[in-house]
Amino acid sequence: MRQHLIIDADDTLWENNIYFERAFYEFVTFLDHSSLSSAEVRAVLDEIEETNSKIHGYGSLNFARNLRQCYQNLCERAVREQDLRTVMSFAERILDCPLEVIEGVPETLEYLSLRHQLTLFTKGPPEEQKLKVERSGLAPFFHHVAIVKEKDTAAYRKLVTDCSMDCGHTWMIGNSPKSDINPALEAGLNAVFIPHAHTWVLEKQDIRHTNGNLLVLDTFRDLRRHF
Repeated sequence: MRQHLIIDADDTLWENNIYFERAFYEFVTFLDHSSLSSAEVRAVLDEIEETNSKIHGYGSLNFARNLRQCYQNLCERAVREQDLRTVMSFAERILDCPLEVIEGVPETLEYLSLRHQLTLFTKGPPEEQKLKVERSGLAPFFHHVAIVKEKDTAAYRKLVTDCSMDCGHTWMIGNSPKSDINPALEAGLNAVFIPHAHTWVLEKQDIRHTNGNLLVLDTFRDLRRHF
């Protein structure tokens, strides 16, 4: 049976968070705090990001703003404008990183697109996400691309309505319990969880499997055995 497959982008189709992690470690080195460990600096940044994401959203430019704020909070020396520009550059350079499609994705999307209707569903700054989709070369496999500020239950319900999807025959596929799996299940969809070793800590949650079907797969390529 032909089904609707909604597919996440960052860290499901291509690498994403590894570049943010590299920028963070550049930041930690530059900060050179006398007493806080990398994990403790990360905890401060996580709190800033959790607060600011509700206001400004996601993406590399917002990450640059968050690094700037974290530096201002933790710096043990006089804060110079030049230092703030350096800190923000760690994040801004993410846009220039080569986009690395995850192994097995292109051929699996080709296989799935011949059998099902595929929708790419991602969150973040529209222009930044559109650029990633374009650079990936994967757009031809998708019937529809949707970019939203937040992937919550309401966003899934709106997507289902806008695209006239049958919830019982619709699956959300992604690596994030917070943005991909839990809200999709809460919206009455089925879900496929494909864990990623470098999923952003703020995207991690316990999976709340109360509705729909749930599959847990090791790799994106494994979708071929189920769809």
